[in-house]
Amino acid sequence: MRSLGIGLIGTGFMGRAHALAFNNARAVFELPFNLTLAALADADTKRAQRCASAWGFAQAHGDWQQLIDNPHVDLVAITTPNHLHYPMAMAALAAGKAVYCEKPLATSLQQADAMRLAAYEAGVVTRVGYNYQHNPMIAMARQMIDAGELGQIISFQGEFSEDFMADPASPWSWRCEVEHAGGALADLGSHLLAMARYLVGDVSKVCADSQTVHAQRPASPGSTEWRSIAVDDQVHALLRFANGARGTVSSSWLKHGYKNHLSFEISGTHGTLAFDQERLNELRLFRAGEQGFQRLLAGPALPGYAAFSPAAGHQLGYNELKTLEVQELIMALAGQGAAGTDFEAAWEVERLATALRLAAREERWVNVSEI
Repeated sequence: MRSLGIGLIGTGFMGRAHALAFNNARAVFELPFNLTLAALADADTKRAQRCASAWGFAQAHGDWQQLIDNPHVDLVAITTPNHLHYPMAMAALAAGKAVYCEKPLATSLQQADAMRLAAYEAGVVTRVGYNYQHNPMIAMARQMIDAGELGQIISFQGEFSEDFMADPASPWSWRCEVEHAGGALADLGSHLLAMARYLVGDVSKVCADSQTVHAQRPASPGSTEWRSIAVDDQVHALLRFANGARGTVSSSWLKHGYKNHLSFEISGTHGTLAFDQERLNELRLFRAGEQGFQRLLAGPALPGYAAFSPAAGHQLGYNELKTLEVQELIMALAGQGAAGTDFEAAWEVERLATALRLAAREERWVNVSEI
């Protein structure tokens, strides 16, 4: 069996999630490659060495370019702050290596466009970390919609809210810079836009409103120095889908009480489906003519679930979704599947987000085709 060398850039929350996913994938699934954890890179060389040892990577680098140049690395996984996605991915693509990049793809549509074109020219597999779509319950929702169980889809109502920035005394971070991040829309809303497109289809027209609620934040924890904030804290939007459905989406990182509230209701002429990521192992289904919603629980009959548990109701979690995303990436590298969001599809998400920002700035409906 041919080996596939994994190179991981970044050692934060997402870096650890990726390391777990690669380790779990080779333990849980029969893969067409022998996965080897070839190298890990972090700007902090000592941390890179410590994490490489703890997570099972053979080498540690203090310079990400050294990881890309490493001949044992075939797949480059990028889990850094958003503004570094572009240079790292472009370097990996220039080296002819597959790329697994966290979302959002880039900090500008121009960068995203260059990345998808470079991926096309390189002819390599790319994937972007929209891992919530890899939930077996989301696959079930997609199958039900495609099979016509809800009838003609007429509306999508979605929200992704958390509260990790709700305290106005929460300090400034890289997420607060337009050039480095992009606000709640980029951080949370991109997941919701990707989900809407995955389940309902292309969006043709948008109208939006965005707001920066806390215009200043402390420069660091406990600091008396304040830094100005220009990114959005919350966004609300109206969508018109190409298939005629209408939609609303909202995203906020200020909403007290919510920790991972990626939720949606999809209504059709025959029924409604509802989902909340905080209860990620269930869907709620209402069929026209019935008296209430039916609760559908995840179980081993669903593809992907049985790999982790043989019993229904035993629950998958965030890291299992990441493992399923990695498994589908590995199968794509072997030419045995096309599931997941590649750079082309991620560019479409960035295009939609750009249309929303333009609509909010100019206070008008925007055709996505304008972008």
